[in-house]
Amino acid sequence: MRVLVVEDEECLADMIAAELRRAAIVVDIAHDGRAALAGLRVCAYDVLVLDHELPAPHSGVLRRYVVEERLPTRVLLLTDGGFGPDDRAADPGPAADDWLTKPVAPEELVARVLALGRPARRAEPQLIERAGVTVDTARRLAARDGRPLALSRTEFGVLEVLLRAQGAVVSGDELIEEVWEEHTSYGGNAVRVTLGALRAKLGEPPVIEAVPDAGYRMTDGPGAGGEAESGARREPV
Repeated sequence: MRVLVVEDEECLADMIAAELRRAAIVVDIAHDGRAALAGLRVCAYDVLVLDHELPAPHSGVLRRYVVEERLPTRVLLLTDGGFGPDDRAADPGPAADDWLTKPVAPEELVARVLALGRPARRAEPQLIERAGVTVDTARRLAARDGRPLALSRTEFGVLEVLLRAQGAVVSGDELIEEVWEEHTSYGGNAVRVTLGALRAKLGEPPVIEAVPDAGYRMTDGPGAGGEAESGARREPV
């Protein structure tokens, strides 16, 4: 799940992001409407956590953009304590999918975001398997041949993306877009480092193949390849 938090109070935005990341959610942050619009144009977000009293452009503009562009993004509006039924009726722009009054309780915030994000993902299977590697996306569990795997958030995300691709090649750029957070500081070899750690935890025989100048893919099992077959293969970027 990927969430965009739009809040001009930086401390509150950081707090919200930290709580969501503890639930293994990828979070990007914008502190004004312009930055939020730019993010919505380039990333597919499951949920938009949106401050109602956002500096221009107003939160109503962002909600209208989501509707007019037919984005699958659900909107959770954060409002001040005085935001009553009459205020909601007079609020410009399309209605939000849900709303919370500040100050927000962290547990409630995470629960609302997860509830909003699930409908957009309901068509995707929660249990994915290939070549003896299993990922349970609902419980955030991974295993190989029944052996539990202790994976970091990024390792789990990369493995999930590769499994969902069902053997198709996934480029390094696609992995970064799906797994890494926007504006995160990472080196150009972030994908290679993460793939190296993931392969080590998966063990032998290798089931992730590097396709030169293209990307990576999950194989069907032993003997399918990867750079383990040939040290001369060049890792994709």
